[in-house]
Amino acid sequence: QVQLVESGGGLVQAGGSLRLSCAASGRTFSTYAMGWFRQAPGNEREFVARISQSGGSTYYADSVKGRFTISRDNAKNTVYLQMNSLKPEDTAIYYCAGAVGGEYRYWGQGTQVTVSS
Repeated sequence: QVQLVESGGGLVQAGGSLRLSCAASGRTFSTYAMGWFRQAPGNEREFVARISQSGGSTYYADSVKGRFTISRDNAKNTVYLQMNSLKPEDTAIYYCAGAVGGEYRYWGQGTQVTVSS
């Protein structure tokens, strides 16, 4: 079983930056592709970014491409989401997730990001 704990959320003005972290338990972190998702009030959860097991491959939603960067440190069992040029529409609860065989099986509890205009 893998446990994921997000941190780094908060309140920031538009144009600002935040760095989210997701710490994973267990010894098999490097075998999971990892993703970030977000859910705004009244909206469905949406994909934000994904990173391969080694970190060599990344993929982003069009809405965050060029502003957000996903990375991972397998030695620290941690995945990051650097968010720059934040917009009010980025306001949401952000979740990290671990994928096995292409399916996101493990989820964190989420961290709130609020961007004020």
